Amino acid sequence: MCFPFPVVGVSCKRIAGNMNKENSEDVKVLEAQIERLREELVELERQKQNNYKDMTFSFTGEMQNALSFVCGQTQGRRKEVVMSQLEEEVNKMEEGLRRQTQMNGINLDSCITKTLQRSENKCIQQLCISGHCSEQEFQVEFQLSEEKQGDSSVRTVSDLNIVMDTTDHQSFKNFMSGAKENNDLLLFFRTLRTYLERCNDRCRTFQHFQKKYPSVVSLPGGCRSEVMSLSHPQLPGLVMFIHWLVDVSKEGKVTSKMDLLTKIPERALQLFPSLSGTTEAFQSLLRILGPEAAVESVIGAISLSEDT
Repeated sequence: MCFPFPVVGVSCKRIAGNMNKENSEDVKVLEAQIERLREELVELERQKQNNYKDMTFSFTGEMQNALSFVCGQTQGRRKEVVMSQLEEEVNKMEEGLRRQTQMNGINLDSCITKTLQRSENKCIQQLCISGHCSEQEFQVEFQLSEEKQGDSSVRTVSDLNIVMDTTDHQSFKNFMSGAKENNDLLLFFRTLRTYLERCNDRCRTFQHFQKKYPSVVSLPGGCRSEVMSLSHPQLPGLVMFIHWLVDVSKEGKVTSKMDLLTKIPERALQLFPSLSGTTEAFQSLLRILGPEAAVESVIGAISLSEDT
């Protein structure tokens, strides 16, 4: 079937018009995508510049100069000289961190920083730090505001939150609540180290006596618990409990308190009259001899030799 030429011409024009319309729509879509990409590039560039400024905000002297050069904020210095200075400063910081870890016993495993607000002289950051002291893991989150005042800067901690397993540390849990309310991060770290050192001393002492007197000493809650049990091998009803509490006040003062609790049958008191005043005598021995020697004396008081 043949169509007249005018009909064919009209059809071609319609097809061409539809194609132009579709192409125009595609062009608009592509232009919109290009514009969005441009906006994303501008935002990424802004974030990059902010990150560079954040990197140099907390430093002074050669470290700040080197970071500014590496981040492209300053020019005119030889790259080799700058990198050498930067490496030297980083080595100094790493050595300082190692010394701090040895002195305070705090090991930092990770630190995540997010800038919330920044101006020329002030920076507010959200920090999340995780680490461990002894075998105890912790995580602290807080806002750090740093404001430059001349050649120095003032730092303020706020919105402090502490995450730590305190199942076996009730007194420390109470202390943590006060530290969070007062945003006292430094007090938390100082107290954490002292508290765990006392707990470790207790653990080592308990393990020492359990190893030395395996038939007498038992640790019902494990070596990190507060209680050590002493039982006479020939008198099953005679049991003594050493309760060693490590307490922390809201002000961060760490104290140790040790008590002797006894379960002595009447028959044992008849055989060993000296046991009747054991609890009072134990407190006197603590003041004079200290924990280990006092416990050793209690073991001797119930006629247990070192070879038992």
